[in-house]
Amino acid sequence: MAVAQDAALMAEPSPHPIAVVGIGADGWDGLSAVARVVVEQADVVFGSARQLAGVGDRCADARAWPSPLLPSLRPMIDSCDGRTVCVLASGDPMFHGIGVSLAREFGAERLRVYPAPSSVSLACARLGWSLAHTTTVSLVNSPVETVLPELGHGRRLLVLSRGSSTPGDVCALLRDNGFGASTVSVLEQLGGPAERVARGTATDSTFADADPLNVVALECVRDRGATRLTRVPGLPDSQYTGDGQMTKQEVRALTLCALAPGPGEVLWDVGGGSGTIAIEWMRTDPSCRAVTFESSADRRHQITTNAQRLGVPGLAVLGTAPGAFDEVPGSAGVPDAVFVGGGATEPGMIERCWAAVRPGGRLVANSVTAESDSLLLSAAARYGGRLRRFQIYRGEPLGSFTTWRPQLPVTQWCVTKPSGAPDGADADEQ
Repeated sequence: MAVAQDAALMAEPSPHPIAVVGIGADGWDGLSAVARVVVEQADVVFGSARQLAGVGDRCADARAWPSPLLPSLRPMIDSCDGRTVCVLASGDPMFHGIGVSLAREFGAERLRVYPAPSSVSLACARLGWSLAHTTTVSLVNSPVETVLPELGHGRRLLVLSRGSSTPGDVCALLRDNGFGASTVSVLEQLGGPAERVARGTATDSTFADADPLNVVALECVRDRGATRLTRVPGLPDSQYTGDGQMTKQEVRALTLCALAPGPGEVLWDVGGGSGTIAIEWMRTDPSCRAVTFESSADRRHQITTNAQRLGVPGLAVLGTAPGAFDEVPGSAGVPDAVFVGGGATEPGMIERCWAAVRPGGRLVANSVTAESDSLLLSAAARYGGRLRRFQIYRGEPLGSFTTWRPQLPVTQWCVTKPSGAPDGADADEQ
């Protein structure tokens, strides 16, 4: 019986591969001979209205994507079962394109990808920029503030636009954040017969008549006197708004050093305050993610505001820990690091944080009270790790002289959860 079932499974036909054809602003004329055959022989061709117009009436059954696209992606392709399917994509389908979504949904082995030059490749070719050394930021599905962490004097950036309003939005962002002198180039309809390049400075330009199909190139110039912000942790305290409840600059830098963010990693920040730790964790790399937990509604609002202003609008802000741990989205459900900056005295808080962090992950807790210090001493005795204590002094005026003003001393516990160890097992020292 088992042999018969195996034979039946083997006899089942594999689903047709999905052809993914990159197409530029030059439409049909820019397709290779192979790509043209793929489009012409497909039973069904999916694409945007612009892309379908680019191939004209050469496809038997042309279907435009709805908006929003992602919820309909699988149902629309599954409805073509038994028919050959071609999906049109802008430029290189695997560069911020629909090819990535298709691979995630159907698996890479089912795709046959025929890339065209990406808009970034074409932009660098027009500008004479090194593609390998040019940073790209996509605003197709992200707020304009996402550009902020990438700004730096002398840097070159390419911004993938959402539409005709993006160039003006980028100019306003630059003006409002100390980069008004930057040169902005808007490259429209790249590779097509209507290709055009418009240039100006962020201070003087709005690009109100920009074509919806555009890429924005930035040559960044910091304005005289503007605050210099980098991805390195330890931003000035003045960059944060709120009621002053925050991990101060020097302690923040030491804390982020202990948390040791890596690309793609997830942080849970317990007792968010002004959001400083989670925000600067995310600023270290565009792929870093964070969830912050804060019991005060006012502070949750200020965290969201600070995250937007400092270029990490994707920071998730939830309510009181540990109860809100169950509300964390699945993609951030197992943190690589947990920071406890407040709430350590809540019953079971340390235990819940220890249980949440992944094996091999880090847990860091700061304390400024004797009660919290006692809990950290007990936690170190139970789980291992390292304790340290530091105090920052800041030079401040005293009449015509300078004196040292002490900040509150901070006790810090740092521990790495051993791989495969049960809760309560000794940890490796960090």
